[in-house]
Amino acid sequence: MKYFLLVFLSSLTFSLSAQQEEVDGKVKDSISKTDSLYTKRKGKPLPKPKLARDSINEITIKDYKIISFSRDTTYLDTTLTIKKEYKYNYLRRDDFELMPFSNIGQTYNNLGLDFERATLYPNLGAKAKHFDYWEVEDIHYYNVPTPMTDILFKTTLEQGQLLDAMLTFNTSRRLNFSIGYKGHRSLGKYNSNQIQSGNFTTTTNYQSKNGRYILRAHIAAQDIKSQENGGLIEKELQFEAGDPEFRDRPKVDVRFDDADNIVLGKRYYLEHAYKLIRRNRDSSYVERTSLSLGHTFGYETKYYQFLQTSGDAYFGDLILSPVNDKANLKTTYNQVRLEFYNKTLGRLQGNVNMFHYNYFFNSVFFTEGGQEIGNQLNGTELALGADYEKTIGGFELQGAFRYNLSGDLSGNILNASAGYRLNEKNRFKVHLHSSSRMPNFNFLLYQSEYLNYNWQNTAIFKKERVNSLEVALDSELFGNISAKYTNLDNYAYFAADPVIEVTEGAEQAAIRPFQEDTGISYLKLKYAKEFRLGKFALNNTVMYQTVSQEANVLNVPQLITRNSLYFSSDVFKKAMYLQTGVTFKYFTKYNMNGYNPVLGEFFVQDTEELGGFPLLDFFINARIQQTRIFLKAEHFNSSFSGYNFYSAPNYPYRDFVIRFGLVWNFFS
Repeated sequence: MKYFLLVFLSSLTFSLSAQQEEVDGKVKDSISKTDSLYTKRKGKPLPKPKLARDSINEITIKDYKIISFSRDTTYLDTTLTIKKEYKYNYLRRDDFELMPFSNIGQTYNNLGLDFERATLYPNLGAKAKHFDYWEVEDIHYYNVPTPMTDILFKTTLEQGQLLDAMLTFNTSRRLNFSIGYKGHRSLGKYNSNQIQSGNFTTTTNYQSKNGRYILRAHIAAQDIKSQENGGLIEKELQFEAGDPEFRDRPKVDVRFDDADNIVLGKRYYLEHAYKLIRRNRDSSYVERTSLSLGHTFGYETKYYQFLQTSGDAYFGDLILSPVNDKANLKTTYNQVRLEFYNKTLGRLQGNVNMFHYNYFFNSVFFTEGGQEIGNQLNGTELALGADYEKTIGGFELQGAFRYNLSGDLSGNILNASAGYRLNEKNRFKVHLHSSSRMPNFNFLLYQSEYLNYNWQNTAIFKKERVNSLEVALDSELFGNISAKYTNLDNYAYFAADPVIEVTEGAEQAAIRPFQEDTGISYLKLKYAKEFRLGKFALNNTVMYQTVSQEANVLNVPQLITRNSLYFSSDVFKKAMYLQTGVTFKYFTKYNMNGYNPVLGEFFVQDTEELGGFPLLDFFINARIQQTRIFLKAEHFNSSFSGYNFYSAPNYPYRDFVIRFGLVWNFFS
């Protein structure tokens, strides 16, 4: 919170000068009418906006630009579509391939998988607690003509709420800032299940007057804290039987009430470049040739901690009580690059990458047999890389390659894609990914107060290899069709060790990391299409998956479908746009992964098949100018379709609940 207050106070000063901008000796009005902005000048309505700025006195919604990590630029969208309904959730993205747990922000089980890596280097681990942890690739930058605010509010379960607020502004056309904070708290329906989190970010985006120097940077401070109850104990009697007495969920017995896990991270990121050579632009204002020198710096500290007051036999024998397991990771990343651009030849970049890591615990552990388990993995990785992109007619070519020169963690990573735009309504794309690196740090080294949760696999674990090929067609007529084939070698996963004997009531005492020596093949086919008839529409997304493997270590449902039947229309003399309908979601039964709160990870299990139940949501959404209002009755079929809905073994999905909220954009 201290970061938020500091930058917010600074932003007040900057925003005063952002209300007007001098262009060619004239002062541009701070904002005029857009497709979702209604203002007046001298008491008269503004004319209907055009798609682009055609004078210095007009600003449209397309001038509020959002720039991704990969420098793809979009603009603020204040419309109301079914895609906005799918993204109006805790993650603010479509969760079609995810199965949420009962409480908001708790975690998600994967219904579909994507094994592509964004970087060469392993992560801390505790993947189940990182769904809403914003990595470098998740941060957006902004370029706006006037200050703009984006606010999301949504109710949670019982005590708490979700609020995501972001302010972006500029001091000139070339210098833009943003500051945002996402705060969340939800008590939940079951005992000892409270979730709270905070994500603070601030960004800056700068370009010099002559266009030679560009800079973007961000600071992120994030914490996610979850109470862990271990799931239900008497699930057949107190949940599946549907006994009215236990529909008051606080009466349902959970495994324990004294455990928490925490993820906390802070990151500082800077990326800048200077053009050493720059040829004058041609008459179309397109730069023809340039040579630039760039540098990227990133520093991040992060830890994962599991706390438990007295321990529980469910996880096996205890070494010391209370439990206080803490895995720390500090990383420093530097990249130096030289980039050549030519309008005819394309954009070619060569780079040198250095990654320093320090993953550690606070003590050395000795097993009963005298084997030492270290407390630190420390080293430096050095890699060379190259990037290329070029547009030739309707073809869009992109490629990126990194090769490790020294270090034990990483190997290589290759991304290559070719897209072809047949016309405005049809686009075809092929994408290839190949990578090799060690599993996450918690697979390699872990220490815990629970005896069986101590291991060091640095000498025996091999680098995971991922090779995938994806073909996709985006067509207005035929829909969006994609097929992705992935081959995995040395796949790392958590599961119960069959060698370790466990007693009754200690079902998760033998959870350990493993690697699958034989290859795994995974095919994912996905199809999305909307059919419209007047003011009614049927939006469909269907996904089929199949896995070829010797051991059942990669489990996914064979079929997932989501279908939304809805009505949309202007009402109240077009003062409001209304959207209402029903969404149906279903996935077939499969050996759904179990959840382990000590590690903050999912593990493979083959004793229980879950799934095969319908999820029905009823929604009413409305748009009034630049405000979108959302009301949803979630899982309204829970009381009459059977109490067999689980997000993981012993962890039920949520019952019927009504939630509401809004997304509000306003401009200065």
